[in-house]
Order: sequence, then C-alpha cells, then structure tokens
Amino acid sequence: MSPAKPVRARIEKPREKKREAKKPPDFNAGGGLRLASAVFAYSAHDPRDFRGPGAPEIAFAGRSNAGKSSAINALAGRKRLAFASKTPGRTQLINFFTIAETAFLVDLPGYGYAGVPMEVRDHWDQLVGNYVGTRPSLAGVIVVMDARHPLTPLDKRLLHWLLPSGRKVHVLLTKADKLSKQAQQRTLSAARRELMEVYPGATLQLFSSTKREGLSEAGAKISAWVADNKSPG
Repeated sequence: MSPAKPVRARIEKPREKKREAKKPPDFNAGGGLRLASAVFAYSAHDPRDFRGPGAPEIAFAGRSNAGKSSAINALAGRKRLAFASKTPGRTQLINFFTIAETAFLVDLPGYGYAGVPMEVRDHWDQLVGNYVGTRPSLAGVIVVMDARHPLTPLDKRLLHWLLPSGRKVHVLLTKADKLSKQAQQRTLSAARRELMEVYPGATLQLFSSTKREGLSEAGAKISAWVADNKSPG
C-alpha cells in the first residue's frame, strides 16, 4: 500500500478589488440639485414651442466649440446628455433637460457666425432673444468660454446682448486643463477684471470637463440660482 500523498495547503490569491465606477457629482448635499438625474424633456425651434413657465431654468450659452455640451455632460455625470453639432452654428434648437421636475438645464444654440447664413443668425436672435428676454422662469445663464481664449469679441457680443435682460451670469472658463497652474491663475485674474467691465456682477471660474475640475463650484452656483428663483406657478 502506497503512502498517502501529503495534502497541500491551498493558497488563495488575494482577490483584486474591483475598481469602483466614478460616480457623478452629487449636488444633493446641503439642499443642492442632483444634476445626475437630468433627462431630455423637449426641444424648441420657435418661441411658440416653449412650454408654460414652471420650474426654474438654468441656460447654457457658448461660442461654437467652446465646450458647452461637454460642460453640461460633465455636470450631469453623463457622456451624451447634450450633443455638439457637427456643423458649428447650424443647430438652431433650444433643448430642455428636466432635473427631477424641480429645475431645468437649458442648452441654447451655440453662437459663432463664421460662414453661417444671415437667416440662421436672425433665427438665433429671435429664438434665443425671446427666451432670454421674456422667460419668467429663467434663473440664470451659464456662459461657456475657452480658457485659452476668453472674452473673444463674440463672447463680449453675447454679454452685451444679455445685459439689458439683467440676467444673472456665471462664466465657465472651460478646457482649463490645457493651461499650466500659473497660466490658469493669470487667466482667471485677467478675465475676472475684464468681465467686470463688460458685465458687472457676473461671476467666473475655471472649469475642466476632462479633468472634472470645477464641478462642485459650478453645481453650487446652479443650486443657489434655483433656490433663489422659485417657480412662478
């Protein structure tokens, strides 16, 4: 009878911890909005398409290719909530996204008039002008600018165009990760001084959709505007 084989102790390899998926920013803390709950509600091609005013609305405006759609997606923790047009300046729809029926994110058509027909510009002025000038539930406008080229003539044109409405304005200097830390601070200081001359009372911050920087600050601003602008009923 052959001797019994020695029993080898089973060595269990330590299990690798699963990488947790990055969760979208939660602005529900402290009474803020949970922007990750944003879903598409409807589009408007004409002022007659606007639904009756209700929950507070936060509009996003920006020059074509400044990163407006990416900013909305980053704030909502989504990849394709808002879409960028393949033909800058051609998409002439206002898109509304509802946040748990307590507020709306509103994606305005990008501005950037190079090569855009006059009738498209006129439509933009009529559609967006009517919305910004008369919408009672509009709580504020987030203006998106490329941090590498802030306050271009087109950006200033938009701000001058918004000024008579007296809307609250907060500027996101997007693509800030393309700048060094020193350049970021220089840009922030210079843009803040210039912004005060163009649109007194407006606020401004650095923002990066890629690096997910500035999300909390922007989310807090949006939440504060919504809280200050109760539904007109």
